[in-house]
Amino acid sequence: MPKPLIGLSGRRRAGARIRGFPPVFVDVEVDLYIAHYAQAVHAAGAVAVHVPLDADPADVVPRLDGVLLTGGEDVAACLYADRLHEQVYDGIDPFAERGAGFDNDRGGSDSPADSVPLRDAFEIALLDAAVGAGLPVLGICRGPQLINIAAGGTLHQHLPEHAATDGPPDATPHTVTTTEGSQLRQMYGPEVAVNSLHHQAVDQLGQGYVATAHSPDGIIEGMEHIELPIIAVQWHPELMTGALQDPCFRWLVEHASR
Repeated sequence: MPKPLIGLSGRRRAGARIRGFPPVFVDVEVDLYIAHYAQAVHAAGAVAVHVPLDADPADVVPRLDGVLLTGGEDVAACLYADRLHEQVYDGIDPFAERGAGFDNDRGGSDSPADSVPLRDAFEIALLDAAVGAGLPVLGICRGPQLINIAAGGTLHQHLPEHAATDGPPDATPHTVTTTEGSQLRQMYGPEVAVNSLHHQAVDQLGQGYVATAHSPDGIIEGMEHIELPIIAVQWHPELMTGALQDPCFRWLVEHASR
């Protein structure tokens, strides 16, 4: 029996933004995919395939068995916010079209307000197609934020205390508590130590979702759909010590194998 095929989303940056890239390619757009995601998917028993932003989800999803929505820059605030956080959007028009070279994973070198509308639109379409096809979906960091927005939810726009960018990516500055009876409780037990590399998080939940993990300050760190095979976590399990055995990826592959 062939291994399930998991589609991974990624980001796009201008060649000029990539350190050490040959000068001749400064005007070339480059698709980037953090290797840890694919490594974790492969270790869980599936094959990872990177899905570019130009692909039509209607063409791609019938070939997939599952989808992983990865971390990255902020989702555009105009998709969910009526009021904008002044510390994030001071002097910035969040409704303006932005180029491909913006990136805010782990706080990033750009303003947190930077976003890539092309990626937002693509991932929402990819999510919709995956849901329509009954595929399992795992969201990580940006993933739960985008999933929640697509379902009509909102985000906390700025949580600087959660953007721990000084230490290594596998540092675990806090624990999260999982909800009894949830899939995350079955995976991780009552508590799990996690990394914290985000400055935004789910606020008001979108339709059909429940919060199933919280940080000590009450921020939603995990969510699940009440009926569909969709799980999303705010931390980065692919960067944690023991990532190749993380239960999130096993869950995705097990459901993709059905």
